[in-house]
Amino acid sequence: MSAADTTTPAKVPQARQAPPPPPAVVKQPPGRRRSGAAVPWLLLAPCLLILALVMGYPMVRLVTLSFQKFGQSQLWGFQPAESVGFDNFTNVLGDGEFWQVVVRTIVFAAGCVIFTMVAGMLIALLLQRVSGWVKTLVNIALVASWGMPIIVATTVFKWLFDADYGILNALLSKLPGVELIGHNWFASGPQGLAVIMLLVVWGAVPFVVITLSAGLTQVPAELEEAARLDGAGSWGVFRYVTLPVLKPIVVMLTTLSVIWDMGVFPQVFVMRNGHPEAEFQLLTTYSYDRAFVVNDYAQGSAIALITVVLLLGVVAVYMRQMLKIGEVE
Repeated sequence: MSAADTTTPAKVPQARQAPPPPPAVVKQPPGRRRSGAAVPWLLLAPCLLILALVMGYPMVRLVTLSFQKFGQSQLWGFQPAESVGFDNFTNVLGDGEFWQVVVRTIVFAAGCVIFTMVAGMLIALLLQRVSGWVKTLVNIALVASWGMPIIVATTVFKWLFDADYGILNALLSKLPGVELIGHNWFASGPQGLAVIMLLVVWGAVPFVVITLSAGLTQVPAELEEAARLDGAGSWGVFRYVTLPVLKPIVVMLTTLSVIWDMGVFPQVFVMRNGHPEAEFQLLTTYSYDRAFVVNDYAQGSAIALITVVLLLGVVAVYMRQMLKIGEVE
Protein backbone atom coordinates (compact mmCIF):
# COMPACT_ATOMS: atom_id res chain seq x y z
CA MET A 1 0.00 0.00 0.00
CA SER A 2 1.48 3.31 -1.00
CA ALA A 3 1.64 6.45 1.04
CA ALA A 4 -0.82 8.06 -1.32
CA ASP A 5 -3.44 5.49 -0.39
CA THR A 6 -3.07 6.02 3.35
CA THR A 7 -3.23 9.82 3.23
CA THR A 8 -6.56 11.30 4.41
CA PRO A 9 -7.91 13.62 1.76
CA ALA A 10 -8.18 17.25 2.93
CA LYS A 11 -11.69 18.72 3.23
CA VAL A 12 -12.27 21.52 0.86
CA PRO A 13 -14.12 24.38 2.55
CA GLN A 14 -17.41 25.29 1.02
CA ALA A 15 -17.59 28.52 -0.79
CA ARG A 16 -19.44 31.25 1.14
CA GLN A 17 -22.75 32.18 -0.33
CA ALA A 18 -23.39 35.81 -0.84
CA PRO A 19 -26.09 37.23 1.48
CA PRO A 20 -29.45 37.73 -0.15
CA PRO A 21 -30.00 41.20 -1.45
CA PRO A 22 -32.11 43.45 0.78
CA PRO A 23 -35.72 43.75 -0.24
CA ALA A 24 -36.35 46.57 -2.58
CA VAL A 25 -37.94 49.58 -0.95
CA VAL A 26 -40.81 50.82 -2.96
CA LYS A 27 -40.95 54.55 -2.64
CA GLN A 28 -44.40 55.95 -2.78
CA PRO A 29 -44.87 59.23 -4.52
CA PRO A 30 -45.43 62.23 -2.20
CA GLY A 31 -48.95 62.69 -3.46
CA ARG A 32 -49.97 59.17 -2.41
CA ARG A 33 -48.48 59.62 1.08
CA ARG A 34 -50.39 62.84 1.55
CA SER A 35 -53.62 61.23 0.40
CA GLY A 36 -53.11 58.30 2.80
CA ALA A 37 -52.63 60.68 5.72
CA ALA A 38 -55.79 62.55 4.77
CA VAL A 39 -58.02 59.46 4.81
CA PRO A 40 -58.63 59.47 8.61
CA TRP A 41 -59.55 63.15 8.51
CA LEU A 42 -61.95 62.54 5.64
CA LEU A 43 -63.62 59.77 7.64
CA LEU A 44 -63.85 62.01 10.71
CA ALA A 45 -65.10 65.02 8.74
CA PRO A 46 -68.86 64.25 9.08
CA CYS A 47 -68.56 63.74 12.84
CA LEU A 48 -66.46 66.89 13.26
CA LEU A 49 -68.94 68.88 11.18
CA ILE A 50 -71.86 67.72 13.31
CA LEU A 51 -69.96 68.54 16.52
CA ALA A 52 -69.12 72.00 15.16
CA LEU A 53 -72.77 72.68 14.34
CA VAL A 54 -74.22 71.20 17.53
CA MET A 55 -71.62 72.43 20.02
CA GLY A 56 -69.53 75.04 18.23
CA TYR A 57 -72.20 77.67 17.59
CA PRO A 58 -73.80 77.44 21.08
CA MET A 59 -70.38 77.77 22.68
CA VAL A 60 -69.49 80.80 20.56
CA ARG A 61 -72.88 82.34 21.35
CA LEU A 62 -72.39 81.63 25.07
CA VAL A 63 -69.01 83.37 25.09
CA THR A 64 -70.40 86.32 23.13
CA LEU A 65 -73.38 86.81 25.47
CA SER A 66 -71.19 86.66 28.57
CA PHE A 67 -69.38 89.83 27.44
CA GLN A 68 -72.55 91.77 26.56
CA LYS A 69 -75.49 93.45 28.20
CA PHE A 70 -78.35 91.25 27.06
CA GLY A 71 -81.79 91.21 28.64
CA GLN A 72 -85.38 91.15 27.46
CA SER A 73 -85.02 94.46 25.62
CA GLN A 74 -82.13 93.07 23.60
CA LEU A 75 -83.92 89.73 23.12
CA TRP A 76 -86.97 91.38 21.54
CA GLY A 77 -84.87 93.80 19.52
CA PHE A 78 -85.93 97.01 21.28
CA GLN A 79 -82.30 97.81 22.16
CA PRO A 80 -79.02 96.64 20.62
CA ALA A 81 -76.71 94.41 22.64
CA GLU A 82 -73.90 96.40 24.23
CA SER A 83 -70.41 95.14 24.97
CA VAL A 84 -69.61 95.49 28.67
CA GLY A 85 -66.28 93.69 28.81
CA PHE A 86 -65.75 91.72 32.01
CA ASP A 87 -68.53 93.44 33.97
CA ASN A 88 -70.73 90.32 34.02
CA PHE A 89 -67.89 88.19 35.40
CA THR A 90 -67.01 90.90 37.95
CA ASN A 91 -70.60 91.01 39.18
CA VAL A 92 -70.90 87.24 39.35
CA LEU A 93 -67.57 86.67 41.10
CA GLY A 94 -68.31 89.48 43.54
CA ASP A 95 -71.67 88.00 44.54
CA GLY A 96 -71.60 86.07 47.81
CA GLU A 97 -74.61 83.99 46.76
CA PHE A 98 -72.66 82.71 43.75
CA TRP A 99 -69.86 81.38 45.94
CA GLN A 100 -72.39 79.66 48.20
CA VAL A 101 -73.77 77.95 45.10
CA VAL A 102 -70.25 76.95 44.00
CA VAL A 103 -69.45 75.41 47.38
CA ARG A 104 -72.83 73.64 47.45
CA THR A 105 -72.28 72.27 43.95
CA ILE A 106 -68.79 70.98 44.76
CA VAL A 107 -69.97 69.30 47.97
CA PHE A 108 -72.98 67.80 46.19
CA ALA A 109 -70.88 66.50 43.26
CA ALA A 110 -68.19 65.13 45.60
CA GLY A 111 -70.78 63.25 47.64
CA CYS A 112 -72.39 61.81 44.53
CA VAL A 113 -69.06 60.70 43.07
CA ILE A 114 -67.81 59.11 46.30
CA PHE A 115 -71.01 57.19 46.99
CA THR A 116 -71.33 56.16 43.33
CA MET A 117 -67.78 54.80 43.08
CA VAL A 118 -67.87 53.05 46.46
CA ALA A 119 -71.27 51.45 45.86
CA GLY A 120 -70.36 50.54 42.28
CA MET A 121 -67.09 48.91 43.35
CA LEU A 122 -68.73 46.92 46.15
CA ILE A 123 -71.51 45.64 43.89
CA ALA A 124 -69.03 44.76 41.12
CA LEU A 125 -66.87 42.80 43.58
CA LEU A 126 -69.91 41.00 44.99
CA LEU A 127 -71.04 40.00 41.50
CA GLN A 128 -67.77 38.11 41.08
CA ARG A 129 -68.70 35.85 44.01
CA VAL A 130 -72.34 34.96 43.31
CA SER A 131 -73.84 32.29 41.13
CA GLY A 132 -74.62 32.84 37.48
CA TRP A 133 -78.38 33.23 37.79
CA VAL A 134 -78.04 35.77 40.62
CA LYS A 135 -75.55 37.76 38.54
CA THR A 136 -78.00 37.68 35.61
CA LEU A 137 -80.87 38.98 37.73
CA VAL A 138 -78.74 41.76 39.20
CA ASN A 139 -77.50 42.79 35.75
CA ILE A 140 -81.08 42.91 34.45
CA ALA A 141 -82.09 45.13 37.37
CA LEU A 142 -79.06 47.39 36.78
CA VAL A 143 -79.76 47.79 33.08
CA ALA A 144 -83.45 48.49 33.78
CA SER A 145 -82.63 51.22 36.29
CA TRP A 146 -79.95 52.64 34.01
CA GLY A 147 -82.35 52.80 31.07
CA MET A 148 -85.12 54.51 33.03
CA PRO A 149 -85.64 58.14 31.87
CA ILE A 150 -84.51 60.77 34.35
CA ILE A 151 -87.92 62.41 34.53
CA VAL A 152 -89.59 59.07 35.33
CA ALA A 153 -86.99 58.23 37.99
CA THR A 154 -87.35 61.67 39.56
CA THR A 155 -91.13 61.32 39.67
CA VAL A 156 -90.82 57.94 41.37
CA PHE A 157 -88.46 59.38 43.99
CA LYS A 158 -90.86 62.30 44.59
CA TRP A 159 -93.56 59.77 45.39
CA LEU A 160 -91.27 57.69 47.61
CA PHE A 161 -90.29 60.72 49.72
CA ASP A 162 -93.64 62.52 49.64
CA ALA A 163 -94.63 63.90 53.05
CA ASP A 164 -98.27 62.76 52.86
CA TYR A 165 -98.31 59.72 50.59
CA GLY A 166 -94.67 58.61 50.53
CA ILE A 167 -94.10 54.94 51.17
CA LEU A 168 -90.67 55.55 52.72
CA ASN A 169 -92.08 57.49 55.68
CA ALA A 170 -94.62 54.72 56.29
CA LEU A 171 -91.97 51.99 56.21
CA LEU A 172 -89.51 53.84 58.44
CA SER A 173 -92.25 54.63 60.94
CA LYS A 174 -92.71 50.90 61.53
CA LEU A 175 -89.26 50.78 63.14
CA PRO A 176 -89.20 51.02 66.94
CA GLY A 177 -88.88 54.59 68.13
CA VAL A 178 -89.18 56.12 64.64
CA GLU A 179 -92.07 58.41 63.77
CA LEU A 180 -91.82 59.98 60.32
CA ILE A 181 -95.46 60.16 59.27
CA GLY A 182 -95.90 63.52 57.57
CA HIS A 183 -92.16 64.28 57.62
CA ASN A 184 -91.16 66.68 54.83
CA TRP A 185 -87.73 65.71 53.51
CA PHE A 186 -87.48 68.96 51.55
CA ALA A 187 -88.14 71.29 54.44
CA SER A 188 -84.38 71.85 54.75
CA GLY A 189 -81.73 72.09 52.09
CA PRO A 190 -79.34 69.40 53.39
CA GLN A 191 -82.08 66.75 53.67
CA GLY A 192 -83.54 67.62 50.28
CA LEU A 193 -80.14 67.58 48.59
CA ALA A 194 -79.43 64.23 50.25
CA VAL A 195 -82.57 62.83 48.60
CA ILE A 196 -81.52 64.26 45.23
CA MET A 197 -78.03 62.86 45.77
CA LEU A 198 -79.54 59.42 46.39
CA LEU A 199 -81.45 59.76 43.12
CA VAL A 200 -78.29 60.70 41.21
CA VAL A 201 -76.31 57.83 42.74
CA TRP A 202 -79.13 55.38 41.98
CA GLY A 203 -79.03 56.35 38.31
CA ALA A 204 -75.21 56.38 38.03
CA VAL A 205 -74.32 53.14 39.85
CA PRO A 206 -75.39 50.74 37.02
CA PHE A 207 -72.89 52.20 34.52
CA VAL A 208 -70.10 52.04 37.10
CA VAL A 209 -70.94 48.44 38.07
CA ILE A 210 -71.08 47.20 34.48
CA THR A 211 -67.80 48.93 33.57
CA LEU A 212 -65.95 47.74 36.67
CA SER A 213 -67.29 44.19 36.20
CA ALA A 214 -65.78 44.17 32.72
CA GLY A 215 -62.49 45.45 34.16
CA LEU A 216 -62.43 42.79 36.88
CA THR A 217 -62.37 40.09 34.21
CA GLN A 218 -58.91 41.38 33.22
CA VAL A 219 -57.40 40.92 36.69
CA PRO A 220 -55.09 37.87 36.53
CA ALA A 221 -56.29 35.16 38.90
CA GLU A 222 -52.66 33.99 39.28
CA LEU A 223 -51.65 37.29 40.86
CA GLU A 224 -54.52 37.16 43.33
CA GLU A 225 -53.66 33.57 44.26
CA ALA A 226 -49.99 34.46 44.68
CA ALA A 227 -50.92 37.37 46.95
CA ARG A 228 -53.06 35.07 49.11
CA LEU A 229 -50.23 32.55 49.34
CA ASP A 230 -47.95 35.37 50.51
CA GLY A 231 -50.34 36.02 53.38
CA ALA A 232 -52.36 38.93 52.00
CA GLY A 233 -55.96 39.18 53.13
CA SER A 234 -58.93 40.29 51.08
CA TRP A 235 -58.11 43.96 51.58
CA GLY A 236 -54.45 43.40 50.68
CA VAL A 237 -55.37 41.56 47.48
CA PHE A 238 -57.76 44.33 46.50
CA ARG A 239 -55.32 47.13 47.32
CA TYR A 240 -52.14 45.73 45.80
CA VAL A 241 -53.47 43.56 42.97
CA THR A 242 -57.02 44.41 41.92
CA LEU A 243 -56.98 48.19 42.32
CA PRO A 244 -53.75 48.83 40.33
CA VAL A 245 -55.17 46.85 37.40
CA LEU A 246 -58.44 48.81 37.59
CA LYS A 247 -56.77 52.20 38.09
CA PRO A 248 -57.24 53.47 34.48
CA ILE A 249 -60.93 52.51 34.59
CA VAL A 250 -61.40 54.05 38.04
CA VAL A 251 -59.79 57.31 36.93
CA MET A 252 -62.00 57.42 33.83
CA LEU A 253 -65.20 56.67 35.76
CA THR A 254 -64.37 59.21 38.47
CA THR A 255 -63.74 61.94 35.91
CA LEU A 256 -66.94 61.20 34.02
CA SER A 257 -68.90 61.11 37.28
CA VAL A 258 -67.54 64.51 38.32
CA ILE A 259 -68.52 66.01 34.95
CA TRP A 260 -71.99 64.47 35.04
CA ASP A 261 -72.67 65.33 38.68
CA MET A 262 -71.46 68.92 38.29
CA GLY A 263 -74.01 69.23 35.48
CA VAL A 264 -77.02 67.83 37.35
CA PHE A 265 -80.09 69.82 36.34
CA PRO A 266 -83.32 67.85 35.69
CA GLN A 267 -83.24 66.02 39.02
CA VAL A 268 -83.21 69.30 40.99
CA PHE A 269 -85.52 71.13 38.59
CA VAL A 270 -88.24 68.45 38.54
CA MET A 271 -87.92 67.55 42.22
CA ARG A 272 -88.60 71.19 43.18
CA ASN A 273 -91.44 71.60 40.65
CA GLY A 274 -89.48 73.91 38.38
CA HIS A 275 -88.71 76.48 41.09
CA PRO A 276 -85.67 75.39 43.18
CA GLU A 277 -85.37 77.32 46.41
CA ALA A 278 -82.15 79.15 47.30
CA GLU A 279 -80.85 76.27 49.44
CA PHE A 280 -81.33 73.85 46.51
CA GLN A 281 -79.55 75.93 43.88
CA LEU A 282 -76.63 74.35 42.04
CA LEU A 283 -74.54 75.98 39.32
CA THR A 284 -76.77 74.66 36.54
CA THR A 285 -80.06 75.75 38.12
CA TYR A 286 -78.53 79.03 39.30
CA SER A 287 -77.46 79.85 35.73
CA TYR A 288 -80.92 78.91 34.47
CA ASP A 289 -82.65 81.14 37.02
CA ARG A 290 -80.42 84.11 36.21
CA ALA A 291 -81.08 83.72 32.50
CA PHE A 292 -84.75 82.71 32.29
CA VAL A 293 -86.28 83.83 35.61
CA VAL A 294 -84.43 87.09 36.23
CA ASN A 295 -84.14 87.54 32.42
CA ASP A 296 -80.46 88.47 32.63
CA TYR A 297 -79.18 86.27 29.83
CA ALA A 298 -75.71 87.78 29.88
CA GLN A 299 -75.11 87.00 33.55
CA GLY A 300 -76.57 83.51 33.12
CA SER A 301 -74.14 82.96 30.24
CA ALA A 302 -71.25 84.16 32.41
CA ILE A 303 -72.17 81.67 35.14
CA ALA A 304 -72.44 78.87 32.57
CA LEU A 305 -69.05 79.81 31.10
CA ILE A 306 -67.45 79.73 34.57
CA THR A 307 -68.95 76.26 35.03
CA VAL A 308 -67.41 75.16 31.72
CA VAL A 309 -64.01 76.43 32.85
CA LEU A 310 -64.31 74.48 36.11
CA LEU A 311 -65.15 71.31 34.17
CA LEU A 312 -62.22 71.90 31.82
CA GLY A 313 -60.01 71.89 34.90
CA VAL A 314 -61.41 68.46 35.80
CA VAL A 315 -60.70 67.24 32.26
CA ALA A 316 -57.12 68.57 32.49
CA VAL A 317 -56.55 66.62 35.72
CA TYR A 318 -57.97 63.51 34.04
CA MET A 319 -55.66 63.84 31.03
CA ARG A 320 -52.66 64.32 33.31
CA GLN A 321 -53.50 61.19 35.29
CA MET A 322 -53.98 59.13 32.13
CA LEU A 323 -50.64 60.32 30.75
CA LYS A 324 -48.96 59.30 34.01
CA ILE A 325 -50.56 55.86 33.82
CA GLY A 326 -49.36 55.53 30.22
CA GLU A 327 -45.79 56.44 31.21
CA VAL A 328 -45.78 53.85 34.00
CA GLU A 329 -47.03 51.13 31.68
